[in-house]
Amino acid sequence: MKNWENELNEMLPLLGHRNWIVLTDMAYPLQAKDGIVTIYADAEYAYVLNFVIKAIKDCPHIRPHVYQDMELNDLDDNSCPGIEDYKTMTAETLGGMDVKHVKHEELISRLDSVSNMFKVVIIKTRLLKPFTSVFFELDCKYWQ
Repeated sequence: MKNWENELNEMLPLLGHRNWIVLTDMAYPLQAKDGIVTIYADAEYAYVLNFVIKAIKDCPHIRPHVYQDMELNDLDDNSCPGIEDYKTMTAETLGGMDVKHVKHEELISRLDSVSNMFKVVIIKTRLLKPFTSVFFELDCKYWQ
């Protein structure tokens, strides 16, 4: 069985404009569409996020547009203990990247639509917090 890092690294040269990579929590559903591939990363969320960002940045052909769930902004430690630490960690890790916040259902609908023609890679982690997905919509690096 391949580990998730090797699986992602093998896919990256094949991915390009209009493909997506999505980093999710454990409760994210396993989607049944042929255009969606799900990998389980049995590792800490921060490690996986750092690995994915570095892997994308190291690719000569792609760059990401980054999205997070808008609903994350409504959560605090009273409603979801530990979420403030998560927000701090992701803000630091995504520092310098333009992150757009979009409603969760809109992002899911976009994945559904995109996966009709293009591959979407879901990397599921052990994290147990809601609205913590990070969505990377890939674009051509030469259009910077």
